[in-house]
Amino acid sequence: MPNNTHEHEISVLVPVTFAAGDSGGFYDYLVPTGLELAPGDIVRVPFASRILLGVVWGPALGGVAKSKLKCVQEKLNHPPIADHMRTFIEWVAKYNMAGPGAVLKMVFNVPDALEKPKPIRGFILCPLYSSGKYEVRITPARKRVIDFMAGKPAMSAADIAREAGCSPSVINGLAKVGLIKEVEILNQHIWQVPDYKLPGPKLSAAQTKAATELCARVGSGNSVTLVDGVPGSGKTEVYFEAVAKALKMGKQVLVLLPEIALTSQWLKRFSVRFGAPPALWHSDLTPAKRRETWAAVANGKIRVVAGARSALFLPLTELGLIIVDEEHEPAFKQEEGVFYNARDMAVVRASLSKIPIALVSATPSLESAVNAKNGKYHLVHLPERHGGASLPDVELIDMRTEKLPATRWLSAALIDELKKVFSSGEQAMLFLNRRGYAPLTLCRTCGHRLKCPNCSAWMVEHRTGKRLQCHHCGHTSAMPENCPECDTEDSFAACGPGVERLAEEVKEYFPNLRVALASSDTLSGPLKAADLVRRIEDHEVDLIIGTQVVAKGYHFPLLTLVGVVDGDLGLAGGDLRASERTYQLLYQVAGRAGREQKQTEKPGRVRVQTYMPDHPVMLAIKKGSRDGFVKAETAARKQMSMPPFGRLVALIVSGVNERSVDEAAALLGRTAPNMEGVQVLGPAPAPLSLLRGKHRRRLLMKLETSIAPQPLVGEWLARAGMRLGAIGNSGGNSGAYRGGHKKEMGARVQVDIDPQGFM
Repeated sequence: MPNNTHEHEISVLVPVTFAAGDSGGFYDYLVPTGLELAPGDIVRVPFASRILLGVVWGPALGGVAKSKLKCVQEKLNHPPIADHMRTFIEWVAKYNMAGPGAVLKMVFNVPDALEKPKPIRGFILCPLYSSGKYEVRITPARKRVIDFMAGKPAMSAADIAREAGCSPSVINGLAKVGLIKEVEILNQHIWQVPDYKLPGPKLSAAQTKAATELCARVGSGNSVTLVDGVPGSGKTEVYFEAVAKALKMGKQVLVLLPEIALTSQWLKRFSVRFGAPPALWHSDLTPAKRRETWAAVANGKIRVVAGARSALFLPLTELGLIIVDEEHEPAFKQEEGVFYNARDMAVVRASLSKIPIALVSATPSLESAVNAKNGKYHLVHLPERHGGASLPDVELIDMRTEKLPATRWLSAALIDELKKVFSSGEQAMLFLNRRGYAPLTLCRTCGHRLKCPNCSAWMVEHRTGKRLQCHHCGHTSAMPENCPECDTEDSFAACGPGVERLAEEVKEYFPNLRVALASSDTLSGPLKAADLVRRIEDHEVDLIIGTQVVAKGYHFPLLTLVGVVDGDLGLAGGDLRASERTYQLLYQVAGRAGREQKQTEKPGRVRVQTYMPDHPVMLAIKKGSRDGFVKAETAARKQMSMPPFGRLVALIVSGVNERSVDEAAALLGRTAPNMEGVQVLGPAPAPLSLLRGKHRRRLLMKLETSIAPQPLVGEWLARAGMRLGAIGNSGGNSGAYRGGHKKEMGARVQVDIDPQGFM
């Protein structure tokens, strides 16, 4: 096409996880004469051999001859990406050392949502019949359809058949004889709008004070508020008041939840408070539901979204408030594709959008607690349970004195407590953060351990599903009849307990007990979670045996006892956050007990089985000294200059060829920064040195808080001859090392700013 048919050149960001050269996803295009484009407009552009959606970013970058530029194909009739959202995309990319195109891909993760909705087949009653002139046989079923359709707009065949109480063949028969007419109708979902005018529950004095503070910040520019309250203190009702204020102002609200598929009680409470459910955004949505939700969010039809971390990148154009519930949860950290912490990036989005954000938790992260103490965040504190309920009584059970058999995991003291609960008609929960039947299976004859072929991890037996499974890559297999090493038949022994094995033991003590397992294996979606909650609330369950999925948020009135089977489980491994996370998890699960028991009644009870009763975490749990634990943990972190008093950056080298991985890791070690205030540890094999068939090595850079890590890492990779975004399928925070080997033997280098895990 001749150049004189184009007025000017522009820069377009395309949603790709890699970018040729150093473009980061920005490419120049020609604009056809007569096409009006502005920054933020969504366009369709040719890219390599494909046609992609992109966002107009600004003037052309230059550097490419005009004769070689391709032309924008069309502008979509869709609301543009707002300025603050484009700034957010750039900020996330720069901070996390990801390509802007990779971040845009998270925004455009449902590209079909931008297409015009496809019409579906519908039917209306023909005018001929409306006048009563027809010469066909009318059966009772046909008569019901005709009577139902009279005066109604076009409807789908399925809807007509359901309402008229007939089969679809009746609809098709009427169409053939000409009594109804086929038309095209748009399948548009009608979104319910939450009603802020509905009255909420009566709040206590403490809740009212907290809600007043939070509401005052809605509409008053950017602020960060930490809502810190004990389990059962009514934090949700408090921030619901802020949600109502934002809705009253005509704003949209985003609520981030760590495990949206498992929050049926939260959704019920929201629906009761506002008369309608929020729109949901999580991985269990069908593709069709994701398409219509994304489009409705962008068009402003949806006013409240409750979602997992990816909901942070929805194009909410009228956003007025962000809530991050359970802000301490590791689930907010994404560790594939673009590495980012949704909690921290939510704080950034709120700042760029000049709106308030509330971080909510009964056990705030140390980072948030320090920010609140230093005055960077506002603090709203709820120190007591709502309605006069008392905090549970906590006791430690010293397992060193129990002398249990090798195949038993419940102490006599815990069994006695269970007997008391069941005889009183109450409910109990046993908490063990380990899925399946047994974490390790070995041969009694030769000691061979069943390992995952793709990871340096043991296969976990899931006896109810009759399979072995790797909890890291998902690989499954049947239990072999013979040992692969010595060929001995029927020689395998299960080592250690999972929730399935615990249920087996419980049945021996209480054969008639109604037991429910609650883990990610059994609660695989919102419907199953909601059904379990209903069964527990209706007292169809006596004992819940669960993992961390039931450790937070749930409120069961009859639940008075929580038994922690292995309180020490999270303290192993050397993770700098091990103590903090173990305390948070135990504190949260303890908070499920006795949430409706008044001071004058039987309080909730928590019994923690531990082999380390003198550990600071166990002593803090026993004494209920949360502030004491936080103070001690803060002092320890400060002494070691660990977050939040220092910065960490992880570099993970991975690849199929172990030699290439070792070479790349060694090269990074040799070229590591050498300056005051910076320390580089490694390279060393990752704890999971083989994951999904790839060998892994890690380096950890520790910096003073005054040093920005991104420029330093960029220079480091450049010295090593590596650059970000060099491999097509590597995701957003990746570089490449090829060395002297074939391309398929190259190593991938991923950068994780502020790592939360070290596996």
